[in-house]
Amino acid sequence: MTSVAAKHARGKKLKDVIFVTAGQAAEDTKLNGRENVVNGTLGAIYDEEGNLVFLKTVKEEYLNLSDTEHIGYAPIAGIPQYLECAEKECFGDSRPDGFIRSIATTGGTGGIHHLVHNYTEPGDEVLTADWYWGAYRIICSDNGRTLVTYSLFDEHNNFNHDAFQHRVKELAAKQTNVVILFNTPGNNPTGYSVEDKDWDSILSFLKELVAIGRNNVIIGIDVAYLDYSGEKEEVRAFFKKMGHLPKEILVCVCYSLSKGFTMYGQRVGAMIGISSDEEIADEFLEVNKSTSRATWSNICRPAMRTMANIVSDPDKFKAYEDERNCYYQLIRDRADIFKQEAAQVGLPMLPYRGGFFITIPTDSGTAICEELKKEHIYCIALGNGIRIA
Repeated sequence: MTSVAAKHARGKKLKDVIFVTAGQAAEDTKLNGRENVVNGTLGAIYDEEGNLVFLKTVKEEYLNLSDTEHIGYAPIAGIPQYLECAEKECFGDSRPDGFIRSIATTGGTGGIHHLVHNYTEPGDEVLTADWYWGAYRIICSDNGRTLVTYSLFDEHNNFNHDAFQHRVKELAAKQTNVVILFNTPGNNPTGYSVEDKDWDSILSFLKELVAIGRNNVIIGIDVAYLDYSGEKEEVRAFFKKMGHLPKEILVCVCYSLSKGFTMYGQRVGAMIGISSDEEIADEFLEVNKSTSRATWSNICRPAMRTMANIVSDPDKFKAYEDERNCYYQLIRDRADIFKQEAAQVGLPMLPYRGGFFITIPTDSGTAICEELKKEHIYCIALGNGIRIA
């Protein structure tokens, strides 16, 4: 193949099965009508008429911004009031103790990119569960890193601590920084959430690991589905556990406005660093702010301002939460229907706690999804299952 690309870039080619399948569903809908097509592809909220939901409270605030707020540049690190509100809305009543620093990012994805780029060396491995969002692998590969996995579930469909600890020890033996990505609550693609008792065991093990004196551990927590994974304060309670950790353990929460504020394409989020050491927290701010300047420079001002205006106004915030909770309940109702009917026919599924997706485990995902398309049903084939939105 003729190429002028640099060696590290040659052969790169993106084919995102999610957006490809979503495009097929959209085309089928045009040809055969919305009522005849089932689209279970994308992680976005659609109402009962099949329309993409834009929360009215968010839409009104967004459209009423001044021209300056709509088109002006934002600070590289993000609008300060937005960052304060992002921390408030992310943590709720469970803000952890410690030094906390935040940087605005392009959705939750931007935070994951920075985490991989700034806390691993070229050639390092990054750890996540075997049920993961496919973009993790692309981010790692594009940065010259390798994504490796552990088995998320044991034979009883509980968190697999043995597999997790084995993999962490493997990484710790060959690299200084161990970066671990958790997608919880409401894991994509399974809907699983790490339970509080499991967090206790995970953190206890990691504290023992860093006490040996050879490693740092960076815990990345992708909370994209936080607002649709359970009662607000209950699903946030685990954040309290991220305080008072050894300075060798840095926690980074990758927060997003895409789902909670239904501003998917605005690409706004925040990476929130938590450390018991002030110098490490300050370093977190500076290195990631620098990487932001070197990638997207700064992000979408109107979306940040919209969120800040809503969260900082008690009346607007209550109206927003009431509206969002209606759609959270709609998602719960849909999931309950699926679980009940799956149980009736003996269809296995992975443990669902919340979020936008349910997964059916199978080694024949691709073949089954192709058959479903013949019935105008569109789901996402995974290597070891079928994801249903």
